[in-house]
Amino acid sequence: MVKQSMTSRGSILALFMCALLFFCLPAVVRADALWPECKMEVIYNDKDLVVDASSLSEGYFLAFTMNPTSHRLKLRVVKDGTTLDYNLNGNGDYEVFPLQLGSGTYDISLYENVTGKKYSSAGKITVSVNLVSESEPFLYPNQYVDYEQVTNAVIESGLLCTGQSPAQVYDIVCNYMANNFAYDYVRAKSVGAEVLPDIEDSFTRQMGICQDLSAITVCMLRVQGIPAKLMIGYADKQYHAWTVATVNGEEKFFDPTVAVNALKVKTYTTERFY
Repeated sequence: MVKQSMTSRGSILALFMCALLFFCLPAVVRADALWPECKMEVIYNDKDLVVDASSLSEGYFLAFTMNPTSHRLKLRVVKDGTTLDYNLNGNGDYEVFPLQLGSGTYDISLYENVTGKKYSSAGKITVSVNLVSESEPFLYPNQYVDYEQVTNAVIESGLLCTGQSPAQVYDIVCNYMANNFAYDYVRAKSVGAEVLPDIEDSFTRQMGICQDLSAITVCMLRVQGIPAKLMIGYADKQYHAWTVATVNGEEKFFDPTVAVNALKVKTYTTERFY
């Protein structure tokens, strides 16, 4: 494992894009909303895996492959026996991943598909994380809750919630989701098991499956400074997604799919969260 500075053309472009997004920030977006930064201050690489570890204390890291490929890539994150698997794009662009398991030691490994279901190791990096706050990972966008300053859900959150207290923001966002969205039964039948939530598309269409509706809710809360988790697991026996937010120190549960469908669920079982 080598620690080095990144001075490549791609790194310079990434820094430029980050600066451009900052200066083009819509006026309606809260000035204190948190966004991942392309700092490039602490970089680790091993084989094909590159990790920007500059923001570990803020609850996230950035990763990409050093050698772009058309092969399927898997990023595996392990902490204290808990394993989280992600798909990583093969084009060499950074993606943001949360450190949602709290402070401690994380093993980050990259695997490249060789043939069929076989993968080969393409790099492993171990990082030590000391979070500023346990809520930090749930205040930023990441691969599962993916949004930008110009995302329509972010802008709508600003229009609805500016000047409101955290408790009022939470109620406004939950009521907005319950009254303005529908469940997308067509997408539910056709979507693949590894498809990520699509906040922009679902917000534009005002409908989505459980993970889309939950990701929109989490997005609208996070940009108002409210830590919120996208939860994935089971609602009774159905694979499902819902949200948990922290408002004035109290955990608040909200299932937007239940809200728009007036459904009833007896038991929720958490498998993972982002």
